[in-house]
Amino acid sequence: MLLGCIADDFTGATDLANNLVRSGMRVVQTIGKPDDGSRIDADAVVVALKSRTIEPAAAVEQSLAALSWLRRSGAAQVYFKVCSTFDSTDRGNIGPVAEALLEALGGDFAPVCPAFPENQRTVFKGHLFVGDLLLSDSSMRNHPLTPMTDPNLVRVMQRQCRGKVGLVDQAVVAAGSAAIRNRMTQLRNCGHRFGIVDAISNVDLMSMGQAFSGMPLIVAGSGVAIGLPQNHGFQASAAAARLPAAGGLRAIVSGSCSAASNAQVADFLRRGGQAYAIDPLRIAAGEDTVSAALAWAAPRLVAGPILVYATSESEAVKAVQARLGVEQAGALVEQALSSIALGLVERGVRQLVVAGGETSGACVQALEVAQLRIGPQIDPGVPWCHADSPAADAEGLHLALKSGNFGTFDFFTKAFDRLA
Repeated sequence: MLLGCIADDFTGATDLANNLVRSGMRVVQTIGKPDDGSRIDADAVVVALKSRTIEPAAAVEQSLAALSWLRRSGAAQVYFKVCSTFDSTDRGNIGPVAEALLEALGGDFAPVCPAFPENQRTVFKGHLFVGDLLLSDSSMRNHPLTPMTDPNLVRVMQRQCRGKVGLVDQAVVAAGSAAIRNRMTQLRNCGHRFGIVDAISNVDLMSMGQAFSGMPLIVAGSGVAIGLPQNHGFQASAAAARLPAAGGLRAIVSGSCSAASNAQVADFLRRGGQAYAIDPLRIAAGEDTVSAALAWAAPRLVAGPILVYATSESEAVKAVQARLGVEQAGALVEQALSSIALGLVERGVRQLVVAGGETSGACVQALEVAQLRIGPQIDPGVPWCHADSPAADAEGLHLALKSGNFGTFDFFTKAFDRLA
């Protein structure tokens, strides 16, 4: 294993795996830490955790357990994958996990870069941009769990860390990999444990990949991954993304309330797609939403993809949270959508799109998926995957786990065309 990866949510894990596969690596994604003693034949393994928004101590514990398995399996380099919008709070979990991993690896410095220019995530002078907007001016400022109101990643990371955080700015990055290495050495010698690295293009990511060769730990979004396979002689290959032939019924489950997912739901509805809306308040009132949704879906699945969604605008989400509480509202929706996803697969769905990181995590766990084989890209950061599930037959299940903010407005339609 050349690269061992730890991702703090399930969609982020497939996002990272997708970029590695695009560059020719054979990649397996596991759902949680694999069993002790298990062996996986792959160039890179991505261990997907559901640790982004849990208590920091629990996130550290789970991440260190994943690291222990990866090191026993021979991982030459470790990649802690975080969200491209650096989703976190002042208490973590990026900083605490990164510090724990660095200490366990015996390292004294790690680069940090969430940039993914293909998905309009760039870092300049340490400030994170979403498209043309600073992170703090984007829809992420209204995120229900991790509202991002400070675009300065040096400040954000420093509030979460004991060690010093510095900057490798764009002028250095533009000068190439040797300049990046020199700047990181300067920061290390000045007592910094982490350095935010600017990136505004794929050229920057490729230079970064060369500069990070041999470093024990990288903390990054998925974008940096495109620059790492070159260090081991890999080149883009369609064979690395080949999956079994797809069949069966098709469905979409969306729990994300991001701007992108709202636009994707709206587009699906405009096209005349069959859709069923989940109301958290009705779930809280004791209604059997799961049975109702599955009864609605059963006669419609044969006609084409159906959508079950709890996606709504930020003001509606806040109103529900005010009634139920943030944690209860999220838990009710996740439980309902994951039960619906399981029921859909039991009824013959074999091509399933899931939108939202928390929703994807809940659905994959309900389906008892242990590993994902990474296939072709639908949109930057979102591939089709193939998995075994007790709810499916021997041919398995095709899954697309979409981060809430990713994908074009027509994602729910073109995803199935891409697999066909």
